[in-house]
Amino acid sequence: MGIVLRGLAAPLGNPLLLAIVLAALGLLLSRVRRRRAGAWLGAAAAGLAYLSSTALVGNALIAPLERQYPPFDPAQAAGVRDIVVLGSGYEPRGRIPVTGAIDADGLARAVEGLRLAGLRPGSRLLLSGGAPPGFAPSALGYAQLAADLGVQRSALVVLDRAQDTEQEAREVVAVLGKAPFVLVTSAYHMPRAMQLMRRAGANPVPAPTGQLSRGERFGVLPGSRGLRRTEAALHEYLGLAAIRLQLD
Repeated sequence: MGIVLRGLAAPLGNPLLLAIVLAALGLLLSRVRRRRAGAWLGAAAAGLAYLSSTALVGNALIAPLERQYPPFDPAQAAGVRDIVVLGSGYEPRGRIPVTGAIDADGLARAVEGLRLAGLRPGSRLLLSGGAPPGFAPSALGYAQLAADLGVQRSALVVLDRAQDTEQEAREVVAVLGKAPFVLVTSAYHMPRAMQLMRRAGANPVPAPTGQLSRGERFGVLPGSRGLRRTEAALHEYLGLAAIRLQLD
């Protein structure tokens, strides 16, 4: 079942792809003289594509995820010096600087981890994120960014094998055991990350960053930002469902 859910995650988490599939089915039905059914599917495809691209829907889906954990207060977790930054996308190429090679989520996570480390002298940064064969692990991009900003290599621990959050949780536990640490990841991803960390036996203190929900609560014009929030939220809800059903 876990494999089936992973297979369904891509289309279900991509509303535009699902809309294209519905539109194609509608066109096929129209060609075999099922015009009414085809028209309904076409209308459903258009409605799905429109609604999923609006800030109204995107914010409505992602805001509940981002509100589950408030922004980290530097006064929290006194004495905790380990800061774990979860991985994201990293595509180094040519002469592009590391800040351009790390994706937006990863850059927000890395900068927040570095900011918190600066507020906590003596902190150790555990930089996480692996990649499939042939691709660069995001942990290496984080480490490069930290080094470029003057962080000593001795203050960095690179965890570059895990390819998903569940594997990252196991890697963190292998290094820290049950010792508390500050966990940095995207605000919308934090609920799932916290569940997986705790299930693995870790003791994280949440430090969400990169909040995507904005004030356009009633935005009804379609756009890429609304679609980005919708896709991110759907991916997380599917992941949370997999955890609850023990299918991950």
